[in-house]
Amino acid sequence: MAITVDSVTNALRKVNDPDLHKDLVTLGMIKDIKIDGNNVAVTVELTTPACPLKDKIEQDCINAIKNDNPNVGLIAVTMSSKVQPSKNQRMSEILPGVKNTIAVASGKGGVGKSTVAVNLAVALALDGAKVGLIDADIYGPSIPMMLGINDKPRIYQDTETAKMVPLENFGVKVMSIGFLIDDDAPVIWRGPMASGAIKQFMSDVHWDQLDYLIFDLPPGTGDIQLTLVQTIPLTGAVVVTTPQDVSIIDVKKAVKMFQRVNVPILGIVENMSYFIAPDTGKRYDIFGTDGGKKLADELSIPLLGQLPINQNIREGGDKGNPIVFDKPESEQAKKIFEISRNMAAEISKTNFSSAAPKIEIEF
Repeated sequence: MAITVDSVTNALRKVNDPDLHKDLVTLGMIKDIKIDGNNVAVTVELTTPACPLKDKIEQDCINAIKNDNPNVGLIAVTMSSKVQPSKNQRMSEILPGVKNTIAVASGKGGVGKSTVAVNLAVALALDGAKVGLIDADIYGPSIPMMLGINDKPRIYQDTETAKMVPLENFGVKVMSIGFLIDDDAPVIWRGPMASGAIKQFMSDVHWDQLDYLIFDLPPGTGDIQLTLVQTIPLTGAVVVTTPQDVSIIDVKKAVKMFQRVNVPILGIVENMSYFIAPDTGKRYDIFGTDGGKKLADELSIPLLGQLPINQNIREGGDKGNPIVFDKPESEQAKKIFEISRNMAAEISKTNFSSAAPKIEIEF
């Protein structure tokens, strides 16, 4: 039998997106099919460049085409991506051009939340996404140091308004109060002033087009957190914890806060999960075992991943050279990439669940 566009399309109807649980044709992910004799070329458009199952989807497409078309010759599958935006209209009015907003939060300080936020942002950018990062920890801004940025933002002037231009490093656009004050100057502000600064970081900064805008929040559930969730409809939140009970107690409060204001919880990151002794290779669970995993199971929230205590991660933050950029082949960096891709998958699922799927396919 001759190989046709219809026969290839019907074969691809048998390939499901593992996260969205629909076939690629129904989801509108098949963007082009070309037939040249017995050779087939297919373009698949994923919902994020950070898709953790990209290779599986590609192989599933090849297998499906082969199974339904025994006489097929060469099969070329091109994997592209287009990040799906949040469907909330109010966010597009406040942050035009920004598709998704993600809060990285914690119930208490000292759990490595900023380290996680920075490395997630850089990992997404390295995977090909357009990423921004707002340092919303007004009283303890650490993002400038962690990303090695020492400059001051310049002003962007269009025909009507003047806005600050975010600084950029490692492919991530960044705004922080740390860019606007001296390194040793304390921010002695009451809550409303700090909240006002966060609003300005959204409305008075020229973010342009972004797939993901990440907010590194201060610890707790105070003014800044409330300002953020009341100002824009967040796509979702990632909660960072360490395994010990004292951290888990506070993380539950952060989770409950987001749930109360209808912000989806994308998942939990368990940081400082364990330590591998470099001389013996022995694992030590210094802060307890699987506290974040148990909490994720208890609250029916995805566990995005577990990160070890590691000197390279700490040094990367101190030197302004995140480990995912400096040592991308290290085991620690690979775990961070896995977490960022899992988070991107959860964002796609959240956006898909609030929108009707595309069914028509045209070439």
